[in-house]
Amino acid sequence: MFATFLIGLREGLEAALVVGILVAYLSRAGRRDALPRLWAGVALAVILSLGIGAILTFGAYSLTFEAQELIGGLLSLVAVAMVTWMIFWMQRTARTLKNDLESGVQRALVAGSVWALIAIGFVSVAREGIETTLLLWSMVQSFGNAPDALLGALLGLACAVVLGWAVARGMLRLNLRVFFTWTGAFLVIVAAGVLAYAIHDLQEAGALPGPFTAAAPLDAATGAVATGWAALPFGWAFDVSVAVPPGSPLAAILQATIGFMPRMTWLQVIAWVVYIAVVGLFFVRGAMGRPARATSAPAASTTSALGNEVPANGAGVPAAGASTTQQGAA
Repeated sequence: MFATFLIGLREGLEAALVVGILVAYLSRAGRRDALPRLWAGVALAVILSLGIGAILTFGAYSLTFEAQELIGGLLSLVAVAMVTWMIFWMQRTARTLKNDLESGVQRALVAGSVWALIAIGFVSVAREGIETTLLLWSMVQSFGNAPDALLGALLGLACAVVLGWAVARGMLRLNLRVFFTWTGAFLVIVAAGVLAYAIHDLQEAGALPGPFTAAAPLDAATGAVATGWAALPFGWAFDVSVAVPPGSPLAAILQATIGFMPRMTWLQVIAWVVYIAVVGLFFVRGAMGRPARATSAPAASTTSALGNEVPANGAGVPAAGASTTQQGAA
């Protein structure tokens, strides 16, 4: 529940800040009459995300076990790819995100296109919504307990909406750079766990060699699938089911946070370690590189998420693109 809460909070706050930027720009431009079109795009994005979640949840019941595992594994891989892309996309482009959004709205207003404004609202929220839906679905598939997972995600989204509204109204000072850095690190660990479970699904479906296929190495004494170094690469890496029973609260917490399962195959362990080592290294490098670049940004605001209040030098409205949102979401 805590893991899905953080995911809902992180992804929801990103979407809320993006919508806040768009609403603030339309308000400053005196075009509040265009807000219904923007909200229509946001509503369509929410409906699409909920629809994808419903299809994933209820659409696979008529399939065979192998087909369900294959689809689940592939969708988990898609979720890992989307989360990884979004983490580095935010690091790379968030400093120009506000300007890009405002430029898109300005072009839509000049062209007088209703659909262009709807598309901006739709795309801005849909990419966060689809990513969140896939990630939550993959996590629920891996450790079960859907009601708690859904409740945690809803609480996180509700908190994100409240925080985004408070930041946009200037009622809350929030260091978004620190927030997104720590939650981004958490997402790297969560994505590694989802990747490990995707490997497990694909092995159960027979798409990858493992303990469920003829490639599994057998223990000469017991005839069961081998465990430990002798089982490398297609057997069990470890089995601590006695100490950490599957389905127990401890097992659920470990699986939801770091992707640990009481019994994991070598391919799962290798995928988890390689993902953490490679993606974690690039994430840390990107996070450590941001402060140096941030110090060169002119008139950086310390509190406003929308770039229209509380300039650092106190001399009027800061230039567009110099807000905490851009630094924080970077």
